[in-house]
Amino acid sequence: MKRCNVSGPYRAVMHCMATLLLFAEFLAGAPSALAQVTAIRFGQLIDARGQARHDAVVVVDGERITTVGTGDGAVPANATVVDLRKYTGLPGLIDVHTHMTFYWDHTPGSHPWAQLGTLGDAVTVFLAQENARKTLETGVTTVRDLGSSDYNDIAMRDLINRGAMVGPRMFVAGWGLHVNNSPARPGMPATPDPGTADGIAEVQRVARQQIAAGADWIKVYGSTGSDKDTSGYQTFTTEEMRAAADVAHQAGKRIAIHSYGAAGGRAAMLAGAESVEHAVDLDDSTLAQMARRGTVYVPTIDHNRYYIAHKDEYGYTSGDSAGLEAYMRRNVTTFRRALRTGVKIAMGSDAVFTGFGENTRELDRFVENGMTPAQAIATATTTAAALLGKEKELGAVAPGYYADIIAVEGDPLSDIAALTHRVRWVMKGGRVVVDRR
Repeated sequence: MKRCNVSGPYRAVMHCMATLLLFAEFLAGAPSALAQVTAIRFGQLIDARGQARHDAVVVVDGERITTVGTGDGAVPANATVVDLRKYTGLPGLIDVHTHMTFYWDHTPGSHPWAQLGTLGDAVTVFLAQENARKTLETGVTTVRDLGSSDYNDIAMRDLINRGAMVGPRMFVAGWGLHVNNSPARPGMPATPDPGTADGIAEVQRVARQQIAAGADWIKVYGSTGSDKDTSGYQTFTTEEMRAAADVAHQAGKRIAIHSYGAAGGRAAMLAGAESVEHAVDLDDSTLAQMARRGTVYVPTIDHNRYYIAHKDEYGYTSGDSAGLEAYMRRNVTTFRRALRTGVKIAMGSDAVFTGFGENTRELDRFVENGMTPAQAIATATTTAAALLGKEKELGAVAPGYYADIIAVEGDPLSDIAALTHRVRWVMKGGRVVVDRR
């Protein structure tokens, strides 16, 4: 580092101070430069690449995995040993649909959707650390966050990346694109906001604005439906969705399209979306094309189970709950058909407000409705990592991958509840962020 001349003029002093602060920030945010080699021992390791090793040893140097072996001989002489042989190890999980900055402070008499957007951006991002912490506690170390206001998601991602906030690795979308006065986004202003786009030219402009602001993904609300509304009317045309997809792909980004209904889901697939969120009643032709194209289906079945279980928090009536139950049944039917057709499926919780901490309950729904536990685990590891374009860094326990590793009590290959309810230890990027042993 260049030596500072503190006796120089004011500008030089300020430059010197900035250099020192940057260096301190580098040290704080990059512990791998000083970290010891760590050997983590598991009774069983599910590496998500087809192997289940007994007496497994995962060696971590800094934020990456260097080797995966078995037995005493796989432990380096200079390593610090973490003995987790009572537990089963797995890769850190990936939740591909969250809204991390949707925070509710439980003020008496308030409801989550009505409070959204009223706390102020800085306060919201600060308080949303609770959502981040609860997400990590479920074993989720990476999220794709699909829609926020005022780029709060970008701020949160950057704070986590700097080491100033503890939370999962975030891939974010900025403002979700929606038509003028769309009811697809409860709690948002009725007047146009920076996500509003009508027509191809506006869709292109707004999508480019999200990328310029630093978004990793483009999110499009292709139909009505959210909160207690399960209507699913298509809002953007196929051509408008394709315009957004083209902008994303030209910039090397990907696109996720929300559709509660069949027409919007088919349009999203035809437009070139990497993933279709929520959709029900997809016909055989659409599912077959999704399977051929590799379009990922993110059904978010458990999201409506969550709303029903928390109906008092939201002020829902018995009629609202009945509507959500009916939609969830259609969601399950579509999931089962997609599974039989060979459509790629990824775990997305659509977590909002008090839903954080329940992120992985979607895996319970998957297993209840036809997946093996191994298939369900893949939806939150290898399939999710490939959707993010990070299949060589995330979603597996293997040399060169990020040291995102979790320990659970029990065997999730025989009982998925070991993963969805009994996470005891979480490492993200070589740092232990949860220890409940």
